[in-house]
Amino acid sequence: MTDAAQGTVARTGRQIGWRSVGSGPPVILLNGYAGTAADWDPNFIDALSASFEVVLPDHRGMGTSTWGDEAEPLTIETMADDVLALADALSLRTFPLIGWSMGGMVAQAVTTQAPGRVTALALLGTDGGGPEAVLADPEVWGRLVDTTGTDREQATRLLGVLFPPEVAAELDAQVGSMVALGRAMLDHHVLQAQEAAMERWHTEPRPPVPGAAPPTLVACGALDEVIPPANAALLADRWGTTMPITYEGCGHAFMAQVPVDLASHLIAHLA
Repeated sequence: MTDAAQGTVARTGRQIGWRSVGSGPPVILLNGYAGTAADWDPNFIDALSASFEVVLPDHRGMGTSTWGDEAEPLTIETMADDVLALADALSLRTFPLIGWSMGGMVAQAVTTQAPGRVTALALLGTDGGGPEAVLADPEVWGRLVDTTGTDREQATRLLGVLFPPEVAAELDAQVGSMVALGRAMLDHHVLQAQEAAMERWHTEPRPPVPGAAPPTLVACGALDEVIPPANAALLADRWGTTMPITYEGCGHAFMAQVPVDLASHLIAHLA
């Protein structure tokens, strides 16, 4: 996997970091809670970047993006503002958009804040927000956001939340140490701000979907405990699309379990 480009976009008191992979029409891909542009499954990115230039931003305070000194609270909507600022800086008047987990929440906010700019939307393992969203069991959510213990212990716990048990154990043996290195780089202040932003997303009513909503693909893992798969049908109804693609035997981070198949669906949809 080779970076085609990388850079930063200046915003008031801070910067948005991004990189891109592949060649072809650009598509913006948004990661989830605690994720950076460098954390995507490489097989998934390789498959997607065979047909697109995949633009991978870092959310505020993550990776190569700085937090800055603004008093503005972090919300799903302010993260959407950052995505639109990046698109402007890259001269992307219109663009397809993919979001996973928290990134899917941000993708929806981008689409409602800037009607007409998103030409195609893909929502992976996410929910539509508001009181109607089906939330995770508090015990599962607690394990997701738990930053106690060593970085290596956190990595094992995180993989156990993102994947079914047998897959989590295999990945922990293969890449657990690498995941631990990534955990060591995280700013807990930023993680807490992201958690608060998602809580607000789930408690406040969502604005209506734009009248000319883009073609939307919804996909989920049937064993997702972080964002229960019941949300996928609600999303499909909200965005006026066909029933979601559901991957049996897959958890929250299903793009790492079925990277090529998911990428093939996305390529067909975004094209």
